Amino acid sequence: MNAALDLTLAALADPVRRRAVDLLARRPRAAGELARELDVSAPAMSRHLRTLRASGLVEESHPEFDARVRIYALRPEPMVHLLRWLEESERLWSAQLLAFKAHIEKDAEGE
Repeated sequence: MNAALDLTLAALADPVRRRAVDLLARRPRAAGELARELDVSAPAMSRHLRTLRASGLVEESHPEFDARVRIYALRPEPMVHLLRWLEESERLWSAQLLAFKAHIEKDAEGE
């Protein structure tokens, strides 16, 4: 799972890819539509979509009427793994902060 999480985080590190994910969260879109809405060139969008596909965040399909058109949609699994990792990190940090607070309060009472 760590390798998959690394790919997800690396893919989301780029602001253009994050904006593409935001758009795809609303509905699937064609590559050209994403490029226009994000104001990037078609070759640049292709590179970003390749990274998002490699990370597993998006999947590609072709409409029956035109195999040249590629439609991209979000896949939920990578985000579920990211959410689980964030929840575990939050639990760890919360426990650490509570322990730190107890330590500080104990020291304050001893003074």
